[in-house]
Amino acid sequence: MHHHAYLWTGPKARFDDEALRRPPHPDPPPPGSRPELIERYRLVAAEFRTSDLPPLETAYWLVKPRSLVRGTWDEAKEAAAWLGERLAEYAPRFAAEGDRDIARLAGLVDAAAERLRSGADVSYGCYLERPSYLSLAVVRCSPNRAVAELPCPCA
Repeated sequence: MHHHAYLWTGPKARFDDEALRRPPHPDPPPPGSRPELIERYRLVAAEFRTSDLPPLETAYWLVKPRSLVRGTWDEAKEAAAWLGERLAEYAPRFAAEGDRDIARLAGLVDAAAERLRSGADVSYGCYLERPSYLSLAVVRCSPNRAVAELPCPCA
């Protein structure tokens, strides 16, 4: 078992495009469906795995390109430390002053370490200035507890 880390920042409007953040339905639209529905399905099917957008379900980071992995650790404590470093790095840009609180950030890191030790994934997000968004995730791999059949991106 190990953990992979992911980081995404970008425009809030892009983050809000939820269709590109969920895996495509296993069945395409039936014949005779509206052309715009068929085109949207094709777009999602083509782009979900290759897009750098954070998936709605954290485990699906594992199907994204290997190049998006920001770090890999065997120990939950080390993965949580990476989260803490990223939170500290981005804290000055957090849109809400309360999100910058040092005690709050330390609590998030402690909670992440505990969740990762239990075998769960961790995903944090925060609005940055200029309507941007920061998404941080650490995903358990080999196997993932939520979706065990997902392959390791580094295999």
